[in-house]
Amino acid sequence: MFKQSATMRKIVILNGHPNPTSFNVGLVEAYAKGAQANGASVKIITIGHLVFDPNLRFGYQKRMELEPDLVQAIDDIKWADHLVWIHPVWWGGLPALMKGFIDRTFLPGITYQYRENSMLWDKLLTGKTAHIITTLDQPGWYYRLMYGRPSVNQLKKATLQFCGISKVEVTYIGIVRQSTLLQREKWLKRVEKLAMR
Repeated sequence: MFKQSATMRKIVILNGHPNPTSFNVGLVEAYAKGAQANGASVKIITIGHLVFDPNLRFGYQKRMELEPDLVQAIDDIKWADHLVWIHPVWWGGLPALMKGFIDRTFLPGITYQYRENSMLWDKLLTGKTAHIITTLDQPGWYYRLMYGRPSVNQLKKATLQFCGISKVEVTYIGIVRQSTLLQREKWLKRVEKLAMR
C-alpha cells in the first residue's frame, strides 16, 4: 500500500484495451471516480484513441518522429506522480497496441538513459509509483503459478522498474469471461476503493 495520500497525487490512468466498449473502460472510470473523490488530479490516456504508428520501425538505431498524441502522452506521464495501467492479458502478454505505445514512448532520454561506455543506466522516472490492474480469463493465482505472470514481469519489472518506478502494485481482475453483472459491479467498487487509499 502506498503511503502518499490521493489528495496529493497527480494520477494518469492508461487504458490498454483497444475496444472502446470493453469492461476495462468501466474499470478506468471507476478508478478515476475514486481518485477524484479523494482529491486527486486525474488524466486518462486511452491508448486505442491515439493516432500513432505502434511499430518501432528502426529499433533504437534511428529515432522516429513522435506523433502529437505521443508527445502529449509523454508530457502526461512526466507530469504524473502515479501511473495506473489497466489492460487485459492476451496470450500471457500485453495487447499489441499497448506494447507499441510503450515501445514508442519509453525511449532513451525520456524514461531512461544508458551511460556512455557502461552497462548501467539512469532511471528517469524515479519518484513515481504505479499500479497495474489487469483483467484475466483465469484466476490471478493460476496465472501466477502456472505461467509465472509474464505480462506483469514485462510491465512491472522490465519496463516500469527499469525506468525507476520502484513501487508497483498489481491487482488481478478475473475470471472476466464467466463473470455476472453482479460480479462486475463488485470489481468496479473494488477498483474505486483502491483509488481512494
